[in-house]
Amino acid sequence: MGLWESFDRYAKEYDAWYEKYKPAYESELLALRAFLPENPEKLKALEIGAGTGRFASALGIGIGLEPARAMAMLAKQRRLEVVLGVAEFLPIKREQFDLVLIVTALSFFENPNQALREALRVLKPGGQILAGILDKDSPQGRCIESEKKGSKFSTEAHFLSATEVLTYLAEIGFENLEICQTLIKEPEKIKYVELPEKGHGKGRFAVISAKTFHGFRN
Repeated sequence: MGLWESFDRYAKEYDAWYEKYKPAYESELLALRAFLPENPEKLKALEIGAGTGRFASALGIGIGLEPARAMAMLAKQRRLEVVLGVAEFLPIKREQFDLVLIVTALSFFENPNQALREALRVLKPGGQILAGILDKDSPQGRCIESEKKGSKFSTEAHFLSATEVLTYLAEIGFENLEICQTLIKEPEKIKYVELPEKGHGKGRFAVISAKTFHGFRN
Protein backbone atom coordinates (compact mmCIF):
# COMPACT_ATOMS: atom_id res chain seq x y z
CA MET A 1 0.00 0.00 0.00
CA GLY A 2 1.37 3.44 -0.93
CA LEU A 3 2.03 6.20 1.55
CA TRP A 4 -1.34 7.83 0.84
CA GLU A 5 -3.53 4.84 -0.09
CA SER A 6 -4.74 4.21 3.46
CA PHE A 7 -6.20 7.72 3.43
CA ASP A 8 -8.26 6.72 0.41
CA ARG A 9 -9.53 3.63 2.20
CA TYR A 10 -10.25 5.25 5.57
CA ALA A 11 -11.06 8.85 4.58
CA LYS A 12 -14.10 9.24 6.83
CA GLU A 13 -12.30 7.75 9.82
CA TYR A 14 -9.40 10.14 9.26
CA ASP A 15 -11.74 13.14 8.99
CA ALA A 16 -13.52 12.19 12.24
CA TRP A 17 -10.28 12.76 14.21
CA TYR A 18 -10.74 16.51 13.88
CA GLU A 19 -14.15 16.38 15.53
CA LYS A 20 -13.04 13.98 18.25
CA TYR A 21 -10.05 16.18 19.16
CA LYS A 22 -11.48 19.57 18.21
CA PRO A 23 -9.42 21.70 20.68
CA ALA A 24 -6.23 20.13 19.27
CA TYR A 25 -7.38 20.85 15.70
CA GLU A 26 -8.24 24.43 16.60
CA SER A 27 -4.82 24.79 18.24
CA GLU A 28 -3.22 23.72 14.95
CA LEU A 29 -5.31 26.27 13.06
CA LEU A 30 -4.28 29.03 15.48
CA ALA A 31 -0.59 28.18 15.00
CA LEU A 32 -0.99 28.26 11.22
CA ARG A 33 -2.78 31.62 11.45
CA ALA A 34 0.25 33.04 13.30
CA PHE A 35 2.03 33.32 9.94
CA LEU A 36 -0.95 33.54 7.61
CA PRO A 37 -1.28 36.80 5.64
CA GLU A 38 -4.33 38.95 6.24
CA ASN A 39 -7.28 38.13 4.00
CA PRO A 40 -5.85 34.89 2.53
CA GLU A 41 -9.06 34.43 0.56
CA LYS A 42 -7.91 37.37 -1.60
CA LEU A 43 -4.66 35.57 -2.48
CA LYS A 44 -4.20 32.84 -5.02
CA ALA A 45 -3.47 29.99 -2.63
CA LEU A 46 -2.98 26.21 -2.88
CA GLU A 47 -2.91 23.47 -0.29
CA ILE A 48 -0.74 20.50 -1.31
CA GLY A 49 -1.99 17.28 0.24
CA ALA A 50 -5.30 18.90 1.09
CA GLY A 51 -6.88 15.76 2.52
CA THR A 52 -10.53 16.29 3.40
CA GLY A 53 -10.20 20.08 3.16
CA ARG A 54 -10.28 20.72 6.90
CA PHE A 55 -7.42 23.23 6.84
CA ALA A 56 -7.93 24.86 3.46
CA SER A 57 -11.60 25.55 4.10
CA ALA A 58 -10.93 26.98 7.57
CA LEU A 59 -8.06 29.18 6.38
CA GLY A 60 -9.67 30.65 3.27
CA ILE A 61 -7.69 28.65 0.71
CA GLY A 62 -9.73 27.74 -2.35
CA ILE A 63 -7.63 25.17 -4.26
CA GLY A 64 -6.24 21.85 -3.07
CA LEU A 65 -4.13 19.08 -4.56
CA GLU A 66 -4.86 15.56 -3.28
CA PRO A 67 -4.01 12.06 -4.61
CA ALA A 68 -6.67 10.14 -2.63
CA ARG A 69 -10.04 10.29 -4.38
CA ALA A 70 -12.11 9.56 -1.25
CA MET A 71 -10.38 12.41 0.58
CA ALA A 72 -10.87 14.70 -2.41
CA MET A 73 -14.62 13.96 -2.42
CA LEU A 74 -14.91 15.09 1.20
CA ALA A 75 -12.85 18.20 0.43
CA LYS A 76 -15.19 19.09 -2.41
CA GLN A 77 -18.09 18.94 0.05
CA ARG A 78 -16.27 21.75 1.89
CA ARG A 79 -16.34 23.74 -1.36
CA LEU A 80 -12.66 23.24 -2.11
CA GLU A 81 -11.62 23.10 -5.76
CA VAL A 82 -9.59 19.88 -5.88
CA VAL A 83 -6.94 18.82 -8.38
CA LEU A 84 -5.97 15.12 -8.32
CA GLY A 85 -2.21 14.67 -8.33
CA VAL A 86 0.94 14.13 -6.31
CA ALA A 87 3.15 16.72 -4.67
CA GLU A 88 6.36 15.74 -6.45
CA PHE A 89 4.92 16.48 -9.90
CA LEU A 90 2.42 19.30 -9.60
CA PRO A 91 0.21 19.65 -12.70
CA ILE A 92 0.59 23.41 -12.42
CA LYS A 93 2.58 26.04 -14.33
CA ARG A 94 5.35 27.91 -12.55
CA GLU A 95 4.79 31.06 -10.49
CA GLN A 96 1.01 30.72 -10.17
CA PHE A 97 0.43 31.12 -6.42
CA ASP A 98 0.98 33.67 -3.67
CA LEU A 99 0.72 31.04 -0.92
CA VAL A 100 1.28 27.28 -0.66
CA LEU A 101 0.07 25.39 2.41
CA ILE A 102 1.20 21.89 3.43
CA VAL A 103 -0.20 20.45 6.67
CA THR A 104 1.28 17.16 8.01
CA ALA A 105 1.42 15.80 4.46
CA LEU A 106 5.21 16.06 4.08
CA SER A 107 5.55 12.82 6.06
CA PHE A 108 3.47 10.98 3.45
CA PHE A 109 5.17 12.25 0.29
CA GLU A 110 7.45 9.84 -1.55
CA ASN A 111 10.08 12.59 -1.83
CA PRO A 112 9.48 15.56 0.50
CA ASN A 113 12.50 17.48 -0.79
CA GLN A 114 11.20 17.26 -4.38
CA ALA A 115 7.73 18.28 -3.17
CA LEU A 116 9.16 21.42 -1.57
CA ARG A 117 11.02 22.20 -4.80
CA GLU A 118 7.75 21.90 -6.67
CA ALA A 119 6.13 24.25 -4.16
CA LEU A 120 8.89 26.75 -4.84
CA ARG A 121 8.35 26.37 -8.59
CA VAL A 122 4.66 27.22 -8.46
CA LEU A 123 5.07 30.15 -6.04
CA LYS A 124 5.38 33.69 -7.35
CA PRO A 125 8.47 35.73 -6.40
CA GLY A 126 7.90 36.89 -2.85
CA GLY A 127 5.35 34.11 -2.29
CA GLN A 128 5.02 32.18 0.96
CA ILE A 129 5.08 28.53 1.95
CA LEU A 130 3.40 27.54 5.21
CA ALA A 131 4.19 24.02 6.41
CA GLY A 132 2.70 22.34 9.46
CA ILE A 133 4.51 19.18 10.50
CA LEU A 134 4.41 16.55 13.22
CA ASP A 135 7.87 17.23 14.64
CA LYS A 136 9.59 13.88 15.24
CA ASP A 137 12.11 15.52 17.62
CA SER A 138 9.39 16.69 20.03
CA PRO A 139 8.54 14.45 23.02
CA GLN A 140 5.21 13.43 21.44
CA GLY A 141 6.82 13.13 18.02
CA ARG A 142 9.15 10.47 19.34
CA CYS A 143 6.13 8.56 20.66
CA ILE A 144 4.35 8.82 17.29
CA GLU A 145 7.45 7.44 15.56
CA SER A 146 7.65 4.45 17.91
CA GLU A 147 3.92 3.70 17.69
CA LYS A 148 3.35 4.15 13.96
CA LYS A 149 3.38 0.42 13.15
CA GLY A 150 -0.03 0.06 14.77
CA SER A 151 -1.62 2.96 12.92
CA LYS A 152 -3.79 2.75 9.81
CA PHE A 153 -2.32 6.02 8.58
CA SER A 154 1.29 6.23 9.79
CA THR A 155 2.74 2.77 9.15
CA GLU A 156 4.67 3.92 6.09
CA ALA A 157 5.07 7.56 7.07
CA HIS A 158 8.51 9.16 7.26
CA PHE A 159 8.20 11.76 9.98
CA LEU A 160 10.53 14.73 9.77
CA SER A 161 11.98 17.01 12.40
CA ALA A 162 11.52 20.77 12.31
CA THR A 163 15.28 21.08 11.87
CA GLU A 164 15.19 18.86 8.78
CA VAL A 165 12.40 20.86 7.15
CA LEU A 166 14.09 24.18 7.96
CA THR A 167 17.30 22.83 6.36
CA TYR A 168 15.46 21.62 3.24
CA LEU A 169 13.78 25.00 2.77
CA ALA A 170 17.00 26.96 3.21
CA GLU A 171 18.94 24.69 0.82
CA ILE A 172 16.22 24.95 -1.83
CA GLY A 173 16.35 28.74 -1.70
CA PHE A 174 13.57 29.87 0.62
CA GLU A 175 14.22 32.89 2.84
CA ASN A 176 12.85 34.57 5.99
CA LEU A 177 12.27 31.32 7.83
CA GLU A 178 10.10 31.51 10.97
CA ILE A 179 8.72 28.79 13.25
CA CYS A 180 6.24 28.26 16.07
CA GLN A 181 4.79 25.22 17.83
CA THR A 182 1.68 23.93 19.57
CA LEU A 183 0.15 20.72 20.98
CA ILE A 184 2.48 20.70 23.96
CA LYS A 185 0.04 18.25 25.56
CA GLU A 186 -1.28 15.07 23.96
CA PRO A 187 -4.34 15.78 21.77
CA GLU A 188 -6.71 13.80 23.99
CA LYS A 189 -5.63 15.89 27.02
CA ILE A 190 -6.18 19.28 25.36
CA LYS A 191 -9.47 20.71 26.65
CA TYR A 192 -8.94 24.32 25.54
CA VAL A 193 -7.16 25.82 22.54
CA GLU A 194 -3.43 26.19 23.13
CA LEU A 195 -1.70 29.44 22.23
CA PRO A 196 1.26 28.84 19.88
CA GLU A 197 4.77 29.25 21.28
CA LYS A 198 7.86 30.43 19.45
CA GLY A 199 10.50 27.92 18.38
CA HIS A 200 10.29 24.14 18.21
CA GLY A 201 11.17 21.02 20.18
CA LYS A 202 8.34 21.03 22.75
CA GLY A 203 5.21 20.88 20.62
CA ARG A 204 4.00 17.92 18.57
CA PHE A 205 2.85 20.32 15.82
CA ALA A 206 5.37 22.81 14.39
CA VAL A 207 4.53 25.49 11.81
CA ILE A 208 7.21 26.84 9.49
CA SER A 209 6.82 29.91 7.31
CA ALA A 210 9.25 30.86 4.53
CA LYS A 211 9.28 33.23 1.57
CA THR A 212 10.56 32.95 -1.98
CA PHE A 213 13.14 35.36 -3.37
CA HIS A 214 11.58 38.63 -4.53
CA GLY A 215 13.77 39.03 -7.57
CA PHE A 216 14.17 37.18 -10.86
CA ARG A 217 14.49 33.36 -10.81
CA ASN A 218 15.82 31.22 -13.63
